[in-house]
Amino acid sequence: MSEILHSLATLDPSPGSDLIIGGIRTAPISRRGLVKLMVDDCLRVRERPASAKLVFSLNAHGLSLAAKDANYRACLDMADIVHADGASIVFASRLLTRAGIPERSATTDMIHDSAKASVQHGLRFYLLGGTEAINAECANRLREMYPGLQISGRHHGYFSFEEEPNICSDINASRADVVWIGLGKPTEQFFCLRNRDRLRAGWLVTCGGCFNYITGAYSRAPLWMQSWGLEWLHRMLTGPRQLIWRYLTTNPHALYLMLTKTRG
Repeated sequence: MSEILHSLATLDPSPGSDLIIGGIRTAPISRRGLVKLMVDDCLRVRERPASAKLVFSLNAHGLSLAAKDANYRACLDMADIVHADGASIVFASRLLTRAGIPERSATTDMIHDSAKASVQHGLRFYLLGGTEAINAECANRLREMYPGLQISGRHHGYFSFEEEPNICSDINASRADVVWIGLGKPTEQFFCLRNRDRLRAGWLVTCGGCFNYITGAYSRAPLWMQSWGLEWLHRMLTGPRQLIWRYLTTNPHALYLMLTKTRG
């Protein structure tokens, strides 16, 4: 924990925003807008090397966790972009702020948008996270779905703190532009903060269990449930058992935070 606190203390927070959801600065941006930023930033970093941008997702679980874990909250505050991964974040913004967030930018959708744009612009992906089998299958599925997509490297998510320098060296050697980091909250955010200055990619994007959805190991909710903001219920009922307790405890807490700490 002391290493995490030290790494957080050595990084400057990114600029603020006037849109606060549940106490967390959140970008009022669409999926299309995010992908355009990704392409622009990654192409710019190729010409002028700079620290990778940190792109973190926000949902009800993340809101609740940030209120309980100061280190995780600090990670969100240090991010360059925090986007609305959860439908509840979008609903809260529309009901309780003047501007609102135009749409949900779930990483399970955003990775497909990003893959299409990366084929067009020649950007390279690196996949970090999941089991070796899931990680390898995810890479194969993405290549099949998006011919020409460059996945220049990948690594499973079961590694020690001491192995991180070697993993960062592998990412840099791959010349990846976008690193998808699926280690789960808050591990993936801590990894990004610890290693931001080691990595030469354009974007570091946290994506939780996204690789499992691409492979079909987890199933997406029907479109009507997604439209009504009920994908969490589908995940609770069809996912690992530990998700049941997580949703039952974090959703009410997140609702309270949205009602009392949203402004903009």
